[in-house]
Amino acid sequence: MTITSIKKLLVAMTATAALGTASTSYAEDPIRIGGIYILSGSAATYGEFAQRGINLAVEEINSSGGILGRQVEMIYEDGQAKASVAIQAARKLVYAEGADALVGLDSSGVAQGMVPIMTELQKPLIITHAATPDVTGELCNPFTYRISVNVPQNMKAAALVAAETGATNWTTIGPDYAFGHQSWEYFGNYLKEINPDVNLMSETNFPRFGAEDFTPFIDRVMNSDAEGVLISVWGGDLVNFVRQANTRGFFEDDLEVLFTVGAATEVLSALGEEMPEGVHLSTRYWYDAYDNPVNDRFVKAYIEAYGTPPSYNAEGAYAAIYAYKKAMETAGTTDGSAVAKALSGMSLDAPNGTVTFREGDHQALVSPNWGVSGPMHPEHGIRTLTNLKIFEAGKVTRPIKETGCRL
Repeated sequence: MTITSIKKLLVAMTATAALGTASTSYAEDPIRIGGIYILSGSAATYGEFAQRGINLAVEEINSSGGILGRQVEMIYEDGQAKASVAIQAARKLVYAEGADALVGLDSSGVAQGMVPIMTELQKPLIITHAATPDVTGELCNPFTYRISVNVPQNMKAAALVAAETGATNWTTIGPDYAFGHQSWEYFGNYLKEINPDVNLMSETNFPRFGAEDFTPFIDRVMNSDAEGVLISVWGGDLVNFVRQANTRGFFEDDLEVLFTVGAATEVLSALGEEMPEGVHLSTRYWYDAYDNPVNDRFVKAYIEAYGTPPSYNAEGAYAAIYAYKKAMETAGTTDGSAVAKALSGMSLDAPNGTVTFREGDHQALVSPNWGVSGPMHPEHGIRTLTNLKIFEAGKVTRPIKETGCRL
């Protein structure tokens, strides 16, 4: 072999080695998932609980070999309950941080603002908390999914609960943005369908999100002819509301009280015995309601890690990461369009049972949970739920033709 031939061979070997190194490096790059949650302010516990659920899922997946042979890495951004901030965060996560997919969104208003940019980002988004029907309705797009209960699903269940109370005159106290107004609208429509004789009072109450003083709204309901009240305030606002309502004797009145997210363990943990017994509480997942191996493992791991039972927000976030695992492995890639397509119609085993993303609107078929606040749990420091009802997803989910979604 000539010196020239040897030089050419060495160059070829070096190039091959370089390509092999690059290929190995690429294969070992982590799959990056961006999370956008409220991480500051009165609702920050929701972001914290979501992070807990996600981190558990990531630890389990990574310890079992990752996704497509690659480890999963989370990057979090604080959405601050502001659509403009969440939009900036999403663009940063995708364009600057290289996120392959997104999860999150606690606020319906934020979701309404951010979902329309997903077609620009060309990355899938799984909403794990925000409940406005619009994001799987008129604003739906091929990249947006929701794994948690939406407003119509929960309000259909709420109306069924309310109809059994016998209360005739109904009013509401809810946050003055999409979630509060849409909760009342869907609740009223469903309740009227069940019992046309109910009276939906014109005196409704919509304090601003983040309000500090709820007493004017509490007093207004107590001084009205209301027999039932739908309360959709949430997070730190709900904690403040219950404490102020206790001082006003609100729960001593002969009112049927329905809290649309009152059984969130973030709220129950903060309130302890301050949450009264005998009121109707809803949650999108109750940790003690599902008897299956996935839920058993999740609840056990969560309590061991954090000392408290998981919330619906933790469960939804946990399940979303596993949804991405299945979709990416089905697609054989992390390409945004391919993963989004794989999610459509996909079913997975989650803590709250088998969850399916409908092809027509990308809303998950999941079951709202409603119960009545009972005695304190001897170990967990929160109210138990009695008379627990798990509503079948198929019976509380709107037909796709009624959603306004056109995929």
